[in-house]
This record gives sequence, structure tokens and C-alpha cells, in this order.
Amino acid sequence: MSASGRGPVLYVLKRYPRLTETFILNEIRAMERLGERLIIFSLLPPEPPPHHPMVAEVCAPVHSPPPHLGAQVRRVLGAHARMLAVAPWRYLRALGLALRRTLTSRHPLSLWRQFARAGVLAALCRRAGVRHIHAHFANAPTSVAHFAHRMSGIPFSFTAHAKDLYLTKPALIRGRASAATFVATCTGYNAQYLRDLVDAPSRDKISLIYHGIDLATFRYRPPPYRFLETGGPPLILSVGRLVPKKGLDGLLQACSLLDKSGFDFRCDIVGAGPLRDSLAADIARLGLDTRVRLRGAMTHAELVLHFARADLFVLAPQITEDGDRDGIPNVIVEAMATGVPVVSSEVSGIPEMVIDGVTGLLVPPRDPAALAASMRRLLTDPVLGRAMASEGRARLDRCFDCWQTVRQLGGLMEQKRVCEAVPAPQQTAQAA
Repeated sequence: MSASGRGPVLYVLKRYPRLTETFILNEIRAMERLGERLIIFSLLPPEPPPHHPMVAEVCAPVHSPPPHLGAQVRRVLGAHARMLAVAPWRYLRALGLALRRTLTSRHPLSLWRQFARAGVLAALCRRAGVRHIHAHFANAPTSVAHFAHRMSGIPFSFTAHAKDLYLTKPALIRGRASAATFVATCTGYNAQYLRDLVDAPSRDKISLIYHGIDLATFRYRPPPYRFLETGGPPLILSVGRLVPKKGLDGLLQACSLLDKSGFDFRCDIVGAGPLRDSLAADIARLGLDTRVRLRGAMTHAELVLHFARADLFVLAPQITEDGDRDGIPNVIVEAMATGVPVVSSEVSGIPEMVIDGVTGLLVPPRDPAALAASMRRLLTDPVLGRAMASEGRARLDRCFDCWQTVRQLGGLMEQKRVCEAVPAPQQTAQAA
């Protein structure tokens, strides 16, 4: 992938940098290392520190909103005036699309916010000679990319993930897929959902591209099971935003069951989010104060060190009442890369990575008893744990190497046909 003599690719992101989106940071970093010139367009100001150290390795210029409202308004008005002047027919067609969508939109103010941002994006693309726009997440970033495409004529594509896909109106997904050159998604489960959702001409645009990771960042070592020899407690690790879809309340219930059975352990939960106070209250109510710690957010470098100390990784996501769900959480992939045995739940694309009885153990969502039993099983069976860790790393080497997955994405941007990764296993999708 060489970018010599070609215009750059512009990435549209909701917020950059963002601590929880290492999968996007990995992709951008790999794109640049493979020779691609990038520009990043962030719809919102960057998150305050801490930031992952890898952010400093990214060379792409970042365009985000100016801090003051007056400057934002001048930026938007100037950009829209330029686009109307240089491409009036295209601009008016984009404006007509926005007006039509207003009639059926549940959030018209949000729609016009995306239209305003799209004018800024389109003007930037013309000024920088951008050859392709790629948005991450099928909601606001893709809406902005779509409007900018209509204004500028520059082709666009998007990657659909999880919440953005299942909580966006199907009609909007169909329209965006129809206009895009391709639609990437990170699980076979999502790919099938999209193919069932879009119109027939768009089905061939759907491509499965797993979120790869830089495997060189993770030193694999077979699970040592030292705690079985020393008599000390094993360390159970869980990582994720403290939100309902991560199923952390179920993990605490499973920990309570282990505690009541007399099983000795420690559990660290890494992450930040709105459920922190309620999870802390659950820990106290269940008498787990000496066993479970909420460790807060960590940078990626800190998390890699924590993986190396863990004896078991557990994450049991669930589908929430509004349909929100995970795809394949990157932290599961990272745990496997390090050689930590994994227990997770049969939700969305997770069975594509955690193959039950082969690369880890799966349990039904919202089943603390099954979760506790699987945790105990992997912590007390070194032969099984080491075999699953080895198979998990082998699967990563085949399907989740970021250099290969980024080449697939780059090939799609150049309109090259690429083979999909691995088909999704047969499973019954849960109702949203």
C-alpha cells in the first residue's frame, strides 16, 4: 500500500483520540506504516488525557472543532459558502437530501448538525485533494461522510461496529450503504445482519474485516498457573467500559458464587463509565470488598502489563433492552494474544473468536451460575487452559493480524476485490 502521487484518505471519527477505541488507533497506525497518507476529521474535541502512547506515533493531521462557538460558526458558514460556490448543483442536492430526512427524523437538530459538519469536511477534502473518505461507526460519522460525498463527489465508505449498527434506523443504514463504495464490519454476525438489511444491489458491498491487532505488542506466554503451586489466589481480569452491555453485574454475581463456595481468587475490573457507583455498591453488598477491585481506566501500555499478570480473562457481554451489544471486544483478542485463558458469553460475534471448548469457554448471557462454573473450570484445569490459550493465539495469527486486515481495507479503498476472513459460525441471533 503506497500513497506516492495520490491524494490522502480522510478518516471521519466521532472523537479522536479516544481511550476506548484502540481498534481504530491500531488501524490508523498500521495504515500509515504501510505507506498511506491520512487526515483525521474529529467531530468532537479530543478526550482529555490520558492518551495511549501510540497516539504520538500517528503522523496524520487532526482537524477538530475550534474551542469557541463564534469560531465554529465562522468555520461552518465559510465552508458551506465555498461548497455552494464551487459545486452548486451538488450542494443543493445534498441540501435536498437533508430536507427530506428532516421530515422523518427523530432528531432533526442532530441531522442538521451533521449537515453543518459535512460542509466543513467537504471543503477540507477539496482543499487537501482527498481521494477517499472513510468513516468509523454507521451513525453520525457516516452521516457526515455521506453528506460530504454528496457535496464533493468524493467516494466514501464506512465501518459498522455494534451499537451504531443496531441502534440506527434500518432505512438510514440502507441509504448509506447504497451510496457508499463499500461497507466494512468487524464480525460475521454483523455482516449477515447487514446483508439481510440492505437492498440486493448493496449486498456485494458488505465485507467482513476483523479488527486486527499488532501481535508484536503482546508477548505470548502459556498460562503458568503458578497460583496452584504457591497456594496464592489467582487473578481474574475483566476490561471494558462500565456500561450495561458489558454484563459486569453478572460477573459480580458469579464472583459472589465462587466466594460463597470457598474458592479463593482476586478480580480486577479495568474501565470507567456511568455504572461505577452502582458496581461499587454491588461489590459492598455482596461482601466482595477484599476480592474485587475497580481499577479505573488504563492506557494501553498499562493494560498490556496487567494482562501479563492475569490468570484468567472474563467478559460476559449481553444484549440490552434497546438492542445495544458488543461485536468482538478488542480486549478479548488482546487477552488471547497474551496467552490468558478466556471465558465469555454467546453474544454477537464473540463465538467467532472464542470457539467454545477450543479457544475458550462460552456461557449463555445473564447466567452467573454458568459463568462461575466456567471460571472455576479454567482456573483448576491447567491442561485445558494451556491448550485453549495455544489455540487462541493460533487463531489470532490466522485472522486477527492488523497488517493483514489493514491491507484488506486498503484494497477495498482501491476497489480491489478481497476475500472475506472467516465465515461466522451458525448461531441463533438474540432478539433486540
